[in-house]
Amino acid sequence: MELTTFDVSAFLAEDVGDGDVTTETVVPADARLDASLLLKETGVVCGVDVAEAVFRELDPDVAFEPLRQDGDVARGEVARVSGNARALLTGERTALNLLGRLSGIATLTRRYVDAVAGTGATVLDTRKTTPGLRALEKLAVRTGGGTNHRFGLYDGILIKDNHLRLGGGIASSVRRASAAGFPVEVECETLEDVRAAVDAGADTLLLDNMTPAQLREAVVLVDGRAKTEASGGVTLDTVRAIAETGVDFVSIGALTHSARSLDVSMEVR
Repeated sequence: MELTTFDVSAFLAEDVGDGDVTTETVVPADARLDASLLLKETGVVCGVDVAEAVFRELDPDVAFEPLRQDGDVARGEVARVSGNARALLTGERTALNLLGRLSGIATLTRRYVDAVAGTGATVLDTRKTTPGLRALEKLAVRTGGGTNHRFGLYDGILIKDNHLRLGGGIASSVRRASAAGFPVEVECETLEDVRAAVDAGADTLLLDNMTPAQLREAVVLVDGRAKTEASGGVTLDTVRAIAETGVDFVSIGALTHSARSLDVSMEVR
C-alpha cells in the first residue's frame, strides 16, 4: 500500500472534539498568525506534508512553506505557516505530534540502515505499529532508508509458531499456504526447521532469535535456495554482527514500537 494522501480528520477529531474552547474564547475570530515549525534536535525530517495537511484541514487558505524535505537531516526551522490564528492554534498539537513521531521513526531507521551499510542486508520494519498510524509510520521507515515488510495480513504470508502448531508443522503449513498464490515465508527457530522449510519450498525463512553463529550456519544450509530474514530482539549494538552473517534481511520491530519522538515546536514569528 503506497500512501499518497493523508486523512487527518480522525486525528483532529480526537483532539478537537466539539471545539477548541480555549482558543475560541481567547483568540479573536479574525486574528492572523505567522509561525515557524522547529525541529529542536538534529534528526531525519519526516511529516512536513502531514503537518501541512492538518493545518489545511482547518484553514483551506493557509499559506504553508516547507523549508526542509522529508529525508533531510536537519535541525531548526523546517516550515513556515501563516493563516487564521484559531485554525493554526487548534491544529498545532496534532501537527507537532505527527511531525515529531514520524521524524523520530525516520531518524532511528537511518541509524540502523547506517549500521549495516556495506553488508548487503536490508533493514525491514514489522507490523508492530501504532493502530491507525501504520501507513504513516511505514512511510517514516522508508524516509529513513528502511524497507517495508508486508503492510498487513492481506498482502503477504508469514507462517509463525502458532500457525505451525495449528497447521501440522512446517511441511504441511507451507504446502497449504503455497496454494494462495503469495510468496511464503515461514518462521524457523532451529536448523532442523531451516532444513524442513527449504525442503518444503518456502520462499523466505524468518530466522527467529538465532545467534550470529546459528545465522551463519543457516545461511550456509539454505545456500541461496530461499531468502533469509533475521529477527528477534535486534538492537543497534547487535545489528551489524547479525547483518554480517550473510542474511538477506534484518527485521526490526523497534523501528516503530520503540522510536522516540523528536522534540518539535511551533513558534510565533
